[in-house]
Amino acid sequence: MRDFLPYAVPDVGEEEIAEVVESLRSGWLTTGPKTRRFETDFAEFVGNGTEAIAVNSATAGLHLALEAIGVGPDSEVITTTYTFTATAEVVRYLGAHPVFVDIDPNTLNMDVAQLEAAITPRTRAIVPVHVAGLSCDMDAILAVARKHGLRVVEDAAHALPSTWRGNLIGALESDVTVFSFYATKTLVTGEGGMVVTRDHKIAKRCRIMRLHGIDRDAFDRYTSTRPSWYYEVVAPGFKYNMTDIAAALGIHQLKKAYQMQQVRQCMAERYDAAFVDLPVTLPPRTVGELHAWHLYVLRIGAEAAVSRDAFIQEMSRRGIGTSVHFIPLHLHPYWRDTYHLERDRYPLAVAAYEAAVSLPIYPLMRDEQVERVVTTARDIILNGARK
Repeated sequence: MRDFLPYAVPDVGEEEIAEVVESLRSGWLTTGPKTRRFETDFAEFVGNGTEAIAVNSATAGLHLALEAIGVGPDSEVITTTYTFTATAEVVRYLGAHPVFVDIDPNTLNMDVAQLEAAITPRTRAIVPVHVAGLSCDMDAILAVARKHGLRVVEDAAHALPSTWRGNLIGALESDVTVFSFYATKTLVTGEGGMVVTRDHKIAKRCRIMRLHGIDRDAFDRYTSTRPSWYYEVVAPGFKYNMTDIAAALGIHQLKKAYQMQQVRQCMAERYDAAFVDLPVTLPPRTVGELHAWHLYVLRIGAEAAVSRDAFIQEMSRRGIGTSVHFIPLHLHPYWRDTYHLERDRYPLAVAAYEAAVSLPIYPLMRDEQVERVVTTARDIILNGARK
């Protein structure tokens, strides 16, 4: 369909393109000076004495973070069932087990009231997920973690630049925070992510493990006055480094982070105003906090003239892309069967999933495209699918 409106399109400008071209001409295609620059810029952006380690995905970053804090075989990590599978699969990479909790139906984030009941002698960490860009109640989560001696690794794939208590996610008292720069995220490098921590030992471990467990990264090896051929493998690491081509995009995306968030927020407010009188649940927000608005998750009510699935189908038929965030993990065959999880184990997550649809929300959308989403969605919710 020629006039199909995609669910998401990355906002890549001429500055990013020029920086990538410069990388291609420089000869530095893998981890090099632009990756270093992006890491430095990102650490300064987050602040609070953080170090930033660039990686090739947030999944890689979560894996590195959990490995660095000592998660290992048969230990447990508490997280939400209402997330993408990467949040939990990295726990399994380490031979550990995810323990799921249900959500707060108002925020879609993990229900902090359920955390303590999920803790066992094998629990090592909590991984909160800032769903859609709305910050979790980090005060409560950190309080539980401190009480029980647990580590906290924030899955902030959606949360740049979100805040909690006026501080950027990434600058809090958590052990590690991991961001995603996938093509649909609020900052894009195609594929990529960033590990952020104030703990130098964790940062050092992540740097070593992101590139085969080698004690010197590629940039050091090819620019050092020491013999460039010499390095030592100190651990069985991974291949998780970011390329300079990806970092070139990130350098300029970061400069526009607040500007792009403001565009997304204006769209969210426009959607809210347009849908407030409909039989739907609008996305939550926390007064006084910055919401990244990576997603705009609308929940279709039972009184609507159409089901959630029929709404998605009809939106597509009329040329508008949507998505669903998320199919709870315990409904997927691997997680369901491995841990013997019944559908009604986490009823609030299931109820949210069955009603949820994510609408297009990205900076490149024009006013008339936003209006098209509004008028089309309203018509379908009020009148159902066309005959």
